[in-house]
Amino acid sequence: MTNKKNFKYLIFLALFLVLLGVPSYLWNRNSVKTMAGRYNSPMSPIIMIPGSSASANRFDDLVKTVNSKYGEHHSLLKLTVHTNDKITYSGTIKAGDTRPFIVVGFQNNSDGYDNIKKQARWFSIAFDQLKQRYRFNNFNAFGHSNGGLIWTYYLEHYFDSNTFDINQMLTVGSPYNFEEKNSNNRTQMLNDFIKRRDKLPDDLTYYSIAGTKLYTDDGIVPLGSVDSGKYIFEGIIKHYTLITLTGDKAQHSDMIANSQFIILFHQYMIGNNKNNSPQTPSKNPR
Repeated sequence: MTNKKNFKYLIFLALFLVLLGVPSYLWNRNSVKTMAGRYNSPMSPIIMIPGSSASANRFDDLVKTVNSKYGEHHSLLKLTVHTNDKITYSGTIKAGDTRPFIVVGFQNNSDGYDNIKKQARWFSIAFDQLKQRYRFNNFNAFGHSNGGLIWTYYLEHYFDSNTFDINQMLTVGSPYNFEEKNSNNRTQMLNDFIKRRDKLPDDLTYYSIAGTKLYTDDGIVPLGSVDSGKYIFEGIIKHYTLITLTGDKAQHSDMIANSQFIILFHQYMIGNNKNNSPQTPSKNPR
């Protein structure tokens, strides 16, 4: 009887271990399939964040201009993250489009450092949804005005460079020291960015564009504030370049319609991916 009991016990134990192992096996297999799909994904989107007071529609004209000027057909997908963390979508990514535009806007699009921190967290929620849905493994980043600050906060606090590659980042009129013209008068935000600069992905290539009226500001953001980005990025990432734009439509809100900007945007956001090396900018490098 004892042998029969032991035999039954061994059978029960074996069945229990099998049942316990099946979910773990299925989870591991699905995890491997997901990572393999992400690793092999040909998609490399351009993910864009607008500035304060702007919605996810901010770059509609920019996308139309790029598609028309260069005879291309990039999709446009727009997300709005609401204050309750829910996300609404508009637009779509066409089948086979490996370089779509994805814009992430916010219901609360107000200015200020506290809101930038909130918006970076909301962006992280949107990014997590995007990577699950489309399984891309690399992307380019674009930000206008405070959009560049949101990107910076996100990269320092939420981005996992061991899982994803950010190839190039391009920003326009991003005020790293807010309205301060003198970089010696550092805001709390700039100091916080500098403190966490070692969290930035070290293989990042970043082009920061500043517009100028009389070589002092773009009508809103001081040139010195945009230039303060060097204290965050220089010596930490692979490449950091400040580019200044002058002339027609070099004002803060108009810069994304500037003809020089359109050329630079196409060159660095669309013309390059993880297999291409960036070239030296030809317009007013600093």
